[in-house]
Amino acid sequence: MAALGAVAAVAAGLALTSPTARAADPSAAATGSDPASRERAFAAAASEYGVPRSLLEAVSYAQTRWDFHPGHSTSGGYGPMHLVDADLGDVDGKGLGEASTQPEGVTDTLAEAARLTGLSEEALRTDELANIRGGAALLAAEQEKLGLPVGAGSDPGQWYAAVAAGSGSGEERSAAVFADDAFTALTTGASRRTVDGKEVTLTATSTTPQKGQLARLGLEKARPGVAECPPSVDCEWIPATYRQTGPSPTAYVNHDLADRPRSPEITSIVIHNTEGTYSSTIASVQDPTRAVSWQYTLRSSDGHIAQHVLGKDIAWQAGNWYVNTHSIGLEHEGFAATGAEWFSEPMYRSSARLVTYLADTYDIPVDRQHVFGHDQVPGTIPGTVAGMHWDPGPYWDWEHYFQLLGAPLNGHRSPTSTDLVRILPGFEDNQQQVTGCATAGVACTPQGTNFVYLHQAPDAASPLIPDVGLRSSGAASTTGVSDIGARAAAGVEYAVAERQGDWTAIWFNGTKGWFLNPATDPTAISVTGSYVVPKAGRTSVPVYGRAYPEAAAYPTGIPVQAVTPLQYSFAAGQRYAVADLTVPTDYYRASTFSLDTPNDHTDVVGQDRYYQVSLGHRFAYVRAADVDVVQAQ
Repeated sequence: MAALGAVAAVAAGLALTSPTARAADPSAAATGSDPASRERAFAAAASEYGVPRSLLEAVSYAQTRWDFHPGHSTSGGYGPMHLVDADLGDVDGKGLGEASTQPEGVTDTLAEAARLTGLSEEALRTDELANIRGGAALLAAEQEKLGLPVGAGSDPGQWYAAVAAGSGSGEERSAAVFADDAFTALTTGASRRTVDGKEVTLTATSTTPQKGQLARLGLEKARPGVAECPPSVDCEWIPATYRQTGPSPTAYVNHDLADRPRSPEITSIVIHNTEGTYSSTIASVQDPTRAVSWQYTLRSSDGHIAQHVLGKDIAWQAGNWYVNTHSIGLEHEGFAATGAEWFSEPMYRSSARLVTYLADTYDIPVDRQHVFGHDQVPGTIPGTVAGMHWDPGPYWDWEHYFQLLGAPLNGHRSPTSTDLVRILPGFEDNQQQVTGCATAGVACTPQGTNFVYLHQAPDAASPLIPDVGLRSSGAASTTGVSDIGARAAAGVEYAVAERQGDWTAIWFNGTKGWFLNPATDPTAISVTGSYVVPKAGRTSVPVYGRAYPEAAAYPTGIPVQAVTPLQYSFAAGQRYAVADLTVPTDYYRASTFSLDTPNDHTDVVGQDRYYQVSLGHRFAYVRAADVDVVQAQ
């Protein structure tokens, strides 16, 4: 094999595609700290191993969008080529467990790349050129094994099976989805600056992928089942436990039967992360001692999906029964405090396809008011607010996710509107200070974040605003990884309270929260829409964590459910952006195992009307009778 220095020399004579790369010193090494080094590394590796360069870049884009990850997901994928390490327990103290935690059928591509290149596994994990060389060597070896054309000048379409094998999955559907994504990038082109500042441009290449090659790999076929998924994802049915656990009809786990969307209506999709590995999460949803469930689990390594609860039924997933009855929950393998090491590109893409399918099936609007994080779900009463979950956390890339959903968050701008803003700080370059990911009070490893902090004054040195639901004392919020008290999240719309120079204030949990929003580098955009204000003569109006019916709506035999105001103040002079004017007013009674129980599995529908509003990091509900709706100007 060629030494690293020799490969660098090869790269010096190759044509470079991006403007940054073309402007770079052609005598520079193929790897380095400058923005063009990843381009040169692709060029060098493609030439050395006889892989079409555009194809190599497309495969890397499909795996990581060219980012250099320090070990992704349970499979421990490293670098822009996502080289998978089988022995997770021994690498960098990651503590992800033994090889048995790997998805079934996933190949140890790191070790194989080391064998093919003669490079150490450490180099393949950490060195830019070595990692890309390893990926190129794997592709070339697979192509040769299949007896298909090789060479840097060969037709990329003839590499379809090798690319599918490069997914690392032993399942045919998952491998095909990955290959299709890579070829989409290849034929449409792509360009971005990576998290570590490398600029890569993939020029669109005209080719026809030879999908008939897939059968040569002999991969596992999709298992038949009742899973409700689009054909564009790899999906299986692994049912959640549904059984009676004692003599009482109220003793059962772990979800409720219903007849959605006929009743109750399905209006939203909740994005979670698992805080555990894929295998442990699957075990949890099947555990008869666990009173938790959700509709889908997505695996980080390849985006594989398992469905556990049918869409018509109600999973116990959001910590708010009203939200449960009107939503579908998606759990994504990963840990919120780790972020990008788990939220992989195959998982983002698979999730986006699933959400698009669900939104089409149930007529759910694809926006941040209806596709939201578990961290945005309100507590039901004051005593539950502090204990609500904060996943998927500050490192879930909402802006990229909505690009994949075909509903980019930078749409529907209004250059003349002054009343409403949508938070849009970017992701990779928006590295807000976060602490406590590994050790309390210690700064987390910098990475892209999905929010802006809100201050008590238009001054970065001023304290963060308080959240009385999290700290009843009124103490300032913190930068702790789980503290959402002063975070305005990407894609969420808020009512403007005031502007001073480069600073904008929004109404947030009953107070003004200031964030830096300079015209030259804005972190929010002006949008059209509506907001609510207390009706004339009202000094304040209550806000709620659920939209239950009025007492008169309940029939005999079904207990009236209290509608208790939350602890937040919505006072006269404040205003809050409207997220939804068509909130269902109902209570689905489900307290027993059997569908035959009288006055059970019944949807009580009221006449009272509510609106969903952007109260703070979490949304809330207000009664229509308490507020006026105002069109933003």
